[in-house]
Amino acid sequence: MNHKVALFLLLTASILISFFPVEAQQTKKVPRIGYLSNFDPATESTRSELCSQALRELGYIEGQNIAFEYRYAEGKLDRLPEFAAELVRLKVDIIMTGGAATIRAAKNATKTIPIVMTGGGLDPVAAGLVESLARPGGNVTGITNLSRELSGKRLELLKEAVPKVTRVAVLYDPAIAGSVREVKEVLPPAASPLRLTIQPWELRTVDGFEKVFAAMVKQRPDGIYVSGGGQLINANQKRIAGLAIKSRLPSMSINREFVDAGVLMSYGADLADSYRRVAYFVDRILKGAKPADLPVEQPTKFELVINLKTAKQIGLTTPPDLLARATKIIR
Repeated sequence: MNHKVALFLLLTASILISFFPVEAQQTKKVPRIGYLSNFDPATESTRSELCSQALRELGYIEGQNIAFEYRYAEGKLDRLPEFAAELVRLKVDIIMTGGAATIRAAKNATKTIPIVMTGGGLDPVAAGLVESLARPGGNVTGITNLSRELSGKRLELLKEAVPKVTRVAVLYDPAIAGSVREVKEVLPPAASPLRLTIQPWELRTVDGFEKVFAAMVKQRPDGIYVSGGGQLINANQKRIAGLAIKSRLPSMSINREFVDAGVLMSYGADLADSYRRVAYFVDRILKGAKPADLPVEQPTKFELVINLKTAKQIGLTTPPDLLARATKIIR
């Protein structure tokens, strides 16, 4: 009898042990990523999809071995601290976010949860978000697209596309600190050697676009520069493009999303490449790396995008040598 009992216990133990790996696999913790955005889901969809795609390339499949908690402020900056605190309460493993206001809200909400910057036009050192690019310190690292620092290059390209340009109307949202700095501190010195005059125009409300364009056209600008960075402008890209075409004015913007919407040109960081690097940071941190030890990266790939359909609509012939340098041409 003792022999049979011993055999039974041995078999039972073997069966239980054989199930342990499966059980362990089933209960393995799925990392959760907090995605904090100042935009609405529709405006943010291109960026979030690029991020998901880049993570898939590294083996992270949403709904299988990684989960997201999305929070969209929809342009209401005062809601960012609330959403950031909510993500902290949910104990997400990483917070992904871009733009000075959203990064600062996340940084104020937690000193321990890693924060990965997804781009944006800010200088994170000047904004006090990291100690330095090489040694960020604290819990913030990631990508900075240096969008504002490319303002001068955009003016050069606009001048090259339309040599007769002398007056450039700049559309910006005064609620976005980075855009205000661009208009007041970055663009004027960049415009001077190009013999361009900057004409700032504030966009404050959704129903004010037509009024601003009507007033702007009376000042007879030769081109338009669109400063992005906020929900108001980014959610109305097609509207801005349509009004620019109606006014027969060549337009320059910060990234290809605007050109896809109908703006004439854009120059900026390659967004797909930037988000691949964002995924790299997420992967490294999930595998144990500390944000303080991961240097903040600047873009290495830039794209010049030109919309020839828009050029035709406003009666503009784009110089062949400029077209030859374009990364993407919309025909």
